[in-house]
Amino acid sequence: MKSHQSAQTMKPATAAKKLGVYLPATPAEFQEGVVSRAELDEFQANPPQWLQDLRNNGPHPRPVVAARLGVSIAGLARGGVTEALTTEQIEALRQDQPEWLEKERATQAEVRKETARIKEKNQAKQD
Repeated sequence: MKSHQSAQTMKPATAAKKLGVYLPATPAEFQEGVVSRAELDEFQANPPQWLQDLRNNGPHPRPVVAARLGVSIAGLARGGVTEALTTEQIEALRQDQPEWLEKERATQAEVRKETARIKEKNQAKQD
């Protein structure tokens, strides 16, 4: 019975990850409870104000920060970014364009190019 129940609910950390928000910034009742699949679907369909605010202003979890800056999570770490950042902090980094960010963006562009090349090559083999 327990495995059936766990399939229907998730830990707050899992729900926060699926919602793309930083768990420590969520309301206490979210952090302390469990989230059902139906609640998660409702959060996604009709986000409450706190969720809208977090998505707009942050603090954002590292995967979101990395995506907004166009770098990998490892690239963030190499750049010394190990904490969640607000939208304002992300914008400041975009404006300042530190050397590490330029370098990591270039690295990420190369990775994407190589991934596309491999995908194309594999596709040609299948045809």
